[in-house]
Amino acid sequence: MKKHKKLMIMGTASNVGKSIITTALCRILYKRGHSVCPFKSQNMALNSFITKDGLEMGRAQVVQAEACNIDPEAYMNPILLKPTTNRKSQVILNGKVVKNMDSMEYSAKKDFLKAKVEETYDFVKNNYDISIIEGAGSCAEINLKDRDIVNMGMAEIADSPVILVADIDRGGVFASILGTLMLLEDHEKERVKGIIINKFRGDVKLLEPGIRKLEEMMGKPVLGVLPYSDVDIEDEDSVTERFKKTNSDRDISISVVRIGHMSNFTDMDVLSKYSDVSLKYVNHASELGDEDIIIIPGSKNTIEDLKDIKDRGIAEKIIKCARKGTVIFGICGGYQMLGEKLCDPTGVESSLPEIGGLGLLDMETYMEGEKMTTQYRGTIEVGSEFLQGTEGMVVEGYEIHQGRTTGEEKNVFLRGETDIKGVYRDNIIGTYIHGIFDNPEFTRTFLNNVRRIKGLDAIEETIDLKEYKEREFDKLAEIFIENIDMDKISEILNI
Repeated sequence: MKKHKKLMIMGTASNVGKSIITTALCRILYKRGHSVCPFKSQNMALNSFITKDGLEMGRAQVVQAEACNIDPEAYMNPILLKPTTNRKSQVILNGKVVKNMDSMEYSAKKDFLKAKVEETYDFVKNNYDISIIEGAGSCAEINLKDRDIVNMGMAEIADSPVILVADIDRGGVFASILGTLMLLEDHEKERVKGIIINKFRGDVKLLEPGIRKLEEMMGKPVLGVLPYSDVDIEDEDSVTERFKKTNSDRDISISVVRIGHMSNFTDMDVLSKYSDVSLKYVNHASELGDEDIIIIPGSKNTIEDLKDIKDRGIAEKIIKCARKGTVIFGICGGYQMLGEKLCDPTGVESSLPEIGGLGLLDMETYMEGEKMTTQYRGTIEVGSEFLQGTEGMVVEGYEIHQGRTTGEEKNVFLRGETDIKGVYRDNIIGTYIHGIFDNPEFTRTFLNNVRRIKGLDAIEETIDLKEYKEREFDKLAEIFIENIDMDKISEILNI
């Protein structure tokens, strides 16, 4: 039996590029014929995915699994924390909900959680040639050191060498690298075998004097400098530049409402890839009113987020836009908001027991204790004006929600075995299915209906998301190989 190889990617801070570098290494090693598995012991994110077994995991490890050409599995991310309030998170262990916990309660369970991480990682070691392990945030959070199971604590569990990643775009890159190393204990510093500087703009020759000085001071090599690039790989969480981007002067304008506990914003990612779509994320009511489509995305705390958009005048503006004919499309929590009311009598998500909805669909939602986590495949039954031509199409996606919605029986376009998955009323559309826009035939038909109503000709462009991702993974791998010393990384991995 071959000895398992491992490498851990840690960062000087959050959002320095750990996920993307892990993805690049997964892709390169897979392409070189290795059996590779991504692993992140503990992930905090509202973007999640449901596996074929109905288990929940972070989407960053889903992307990395796709780069390895393997099915995403919950053991790749044994602990997922989904913030529900400023003080509590829903704790998901090996794909299943445990409960909502505050930081003190969670910390008290660290010995138990560490044992679960060790057990899960043993499975990875026994079933793959190589694991590429991702850390979280900064690896030098000395206030969390005694409870760490995701950075150096995980490196010790795996007995893994480490590559440290730093982001030059935010400034102070040399100080952040050196400061991080200074805060590590000697045996932890010993694990760090090299540094990658990420997100560089300009001529790398200008960095060389600083790199040489840094290498002298820390006694460790800089393995390369990754440039800013236009590679389109899904982001891990809401700390993303995607919210700042927009494509103006396109035929169809879409606004996505940025809600406080927005989950699975990746539902909208594919829309930005269509050449006739302008997609923007909005924070204020004043930004709404001139678009063709408003999307209300999923939420980890639907009632609190609905209250917030009411307080900020966004809900009132959405209703006004709906009355003038703007398409309102709600997904999961956004779908629940479209109804007459939402109830949470036992406090599953919120301390508010009930709130009135937007009143755009004749339905009610009651939050329930058991969470729905399942993949979905179904056939569209009927279509309204904006869903015209979608009848009989098969769509796939997944569900993640705590809540059962009833009502609006007449205008169903998607069903499950026991409940309704999608309804419409004129220009109002709602569904529980995450990833619905990843179905190219459905999305193109929907967009062409919007074009037709605007007096524009239909177009044939569709986005095959799997093919698109494959191209982007290969592009990422090429950029990485061009700029990073892969021979040194192979040496660190001992392959």
